[in-house]
Amino acid sequence: MKHPSVYLEWYIRTHEAKYDLRSSGITSLKYNVDLGEVDLSVNYHHGNPETAKLLARRYRTQPENVFITSEGASGQNVRIIRYLAERNPKKTEAIVEYPTYEPLLRQTQDHFIRVKRLERKEKEAYRLDADALRKLASEKTSLLVLTNPHGPSGAVANLKELKEILEVAREYDFFVLCDEIYAEFNRNSIPSVFSVDSKYGVVTTGFTKAYGLGGLKLGIALADKKLIDELYKDVLNTVGNSPNIVQLLASELLTKGLSRLEEHKQKWVRLKRETEKWFKENSIKYVPNSSGVTYWVKLPIKDTYKWINEHAIPHYGVAPVPGTFFLFKNDYELACSNMVRVGIGNINPDKPNLPEALEAFKKSIDTYSSTGLVFSKKE
Repeated sequence: MKHPSVYLEWYIRTHEAKYDLRSSGITSLKYNVDLGEVDLSVNYHHGNPETAKLLARRYRTQPENVFITSEGASGQNVRIIRYLAERNPKKTEAIVEYPTYEPLLRQTQDHFIRVKRLERKEKEAYRLDADALRKLASEKTSLLVLTNPHGPSGAVANLKELKEILEVAREYDFFVLCDEIYAEFNRNSIPSVFSVDSKYGVVTTGFTKAYGLGGLKLGIALADKKLIDELYKDVLNTVGNSPNIVQLLASELLTKGLSRLEEHKQKWVRLKRETEKWFKENSIKYVPNSSGVTYWVKLPIKDTYKWINEHAIPHYGVAPVPGTFFLFKNDYELACSNMVRVGIGNINPDKPNLPEALEAFKKSIDTYSSTGLVFSKKE
């Protein structure tokens, strides 16, 4: 990989904190798996038909439009970005939203000669701007990479925004790849790019974030049948057929286990209410997030990367994610940012320590003021 992620490297190297506020997905799910007798020699070159039907029903489409792998949503993103770059060598440019989840940017940089950025502005509530996209697009554009809900802000692109974006895609003949994994928190109320345009819209998703199924590594994509067939052929020629056991377990969870998954997800509703109430009581500025367990938070600290690594973690055991990891342009320069992403996915709702974690978070902010690296009231 030519462009490794600084964020992912930081994540795995950061010492385990007492109050881990990094996780963007819920955790602590235990499920009694009962698949009965299974033929472990079976695999499918075009996905398990039963799993494809269940997923098609969930996303209101046809099984032929569902691409299933055991690479997770991240693996789907890597495969689709790489495949689309190779599919048409004449289209050498891609566009990636800004701010964004850094691995999406790096994956795109690995496979495209030129990567442009579509800014989602804070003052415009991080909405998608089709006019700005049209100025960036060209006949060389192969791909636009988005997230919806937006990572890191949690802003949801509405149907009007998506229609305008896909109109530009049709005009310049490029795909719109949208990572919609956070939409699983509120799937029925969030439009997908595939539902807006089944030819140019490509969705990637999975159940890691909303249901705590990180260990399953189920990757799901929705796309035009022709592209789906090409992607399955790509899997066959790279890693061979996908393992059936992952798809069998997915079928089990989508039928017998679905109510259990939904009940588990609902446990974080109370934690979110408590977090938002605490933010307001302590005058902490944050972007409301209706679909997820993370918050894009603005602090009175000039450099939150330094604050987290040199103060919050070592002195208070508090580890949110530095905002700078979402603010890379096309290089590796760490922007000086006053933003952090606070995730409550690792808070166990059955044994919650949320008040304690938030109190430690507040103390780590207040005690940092003595260093002089905070904004004055005028700033």
